[in-house]
Amino acid sequence: MKIEKRWVISFIIISIVSITGLLWPDAVATPKIISQFGTVEQIVPADVAWLLTASCLVLLMTPGLSFFYGGMVGKKNVISTMLQSFVCLGVVCLLWVTVGFSLAFGDPVGFHIGDGFYSIIGDPTSYAFFDHVNVLPHNKMASTIPFILFALFQMKFAVITPAIITGSFAERVRFISYLLFICLFTLLIYAPLCHAVWHPNGILGTYFGVKDFAGGTVVHMSAGFAALAGALVLGKRKNSKHIPTNIPFVLLGTGMLWFGWFGFNAGSALAANGTAAMAFATTTTASAAAMLTWVFFDRLHGRKVSALGACIGAVVGLVAITPAAGFITIPQSMFFGFITAIVSNKVLYSKAMKKIDDTLDVFACHGVGGIMGMILTAIFAQGENASLVHGGWNVFGHHMMALVLVSVFTFLGSLLLFKVTNFFIPLRVSEESEHIGLDISQHDETLDPHKDAALHNPMLELVKATESQVS
Repeated sequence: MKIEKRWVISFIIISIVSITGLLWPDAVATPKIISQFGTVEQIVPADVAWLLTASCLVLLMTPGLSFFYGGMVGKKNVISTMLQSFVCLGVVCLLWVTVGFSLAFGDPVGFHIGDGFYSIIGDPTSYAFFDHVNVLPHNKMASTIPFILFALFQMKFAVITPAIITGSFAERVRFISYLLFICLFTLLIYAPLCHAVWHPNGILGTYFGVKDFAGGTVVHMSAGFAALAGALVLGKRKNSKHIPTNIPFVLLGTGMLWFGWFGFNAGSALAANGTAAMAFATTTTASAAAMLTWVFFDRLHGRKVSALGACIGAVVGLVAITPAAGFITIPQSMFFGFITAIVSNKVLYSKAMKKIDDTLDVFACHGVGGIMGMILTAIFAQGENASLVHGGWNVFGHHMMALVLVSVFTFLGSLLLFKVTNFFIPLRVSEESEHIGLDISQHDETLDPHKDAALHNPMLELVKATESQVS
């Protein structure tokens, strides 16, 4: 059996990382490092309990997303689509421990503007292999919980972001190419954006004053624009029309996402307090309003009430409320879900989007939902001079500038990363592989009850031979 070089290289990389972890020396805490951390006495047990729970909830969202996406695709691509989401739990977790967390929350690297210092990325050596990430609380980033818990909570956000992108190029992407892309995306798009918005010195959060409570910009806009870039680079499927295989999977996935989103949004308060409770309430209210709006809006356009539409509407509402969950009132959250569902629905069915084969409409749901959430947050966020309706004209203006910057950065950056990935390993599977389905051609697995017969199909052997010859 001939083993392709790319898989040999992949195994060597994981071997090096694992052995390096075994031999990694204990970090020496300098006075500068020590000054960043508090004491064990500062830890609030209730906050720890809630963040442990929230981290578990956010982790559950990734398998939930795999069911959500897996039920929507054709029968020949269910397993491959679900695996593309699920494998992020392995890839991104290791990236986050080795260098990703450092890039996102490490010592700031940036420049001075006037009297202020604004950073664009973290020092990759700050917390490499989780150096100094231990049970003590960090004074600026997480003052009442162990820093390790903060790092793990943020890890789950990093995991689901590239998983969201997969819906745009489902049914035609080569698995090994996808693995390379999510590594590049996590390190070069997600981590810098996360740092710029959520680090205490991040340029978007400080200089531009961007309010992103739980990831509307960092997670959903970045994933949405990357999805759009991916759909453009990979092109249309040979058969772009398919019947969703398993609507109950979609319902199950939506329920898991909704459930996990409470950890996503309410957990972002980083404490068991009133802000977390309000974020919990605004999250479910916005999603409920969006789900019903989507269903009724579909009927106004002659489309029947569908489980698929209800699920998409619910997720759009969750996306829209994410950046504002802790900044607005519960009645306002209804409007967030309502208006975003209408805009997203119109974009999804627009002529422009029909020209692009975004398989599972990731941009229309997550990209547009993230954009709407960011705009609405800049209009309605509570507090004096905190938003447009509260006198914060500058805040609104800066938000709009940041929205353009983030859109350009994430779209063009992802476009470049797709091109780079394609240069080293072709992104798209062969026409034969696409025809037979990625479940069999990429993974030798299938939902077909006649599995053994399918796996030994002569056509499959031809597909495998063709794939191995592609550089």
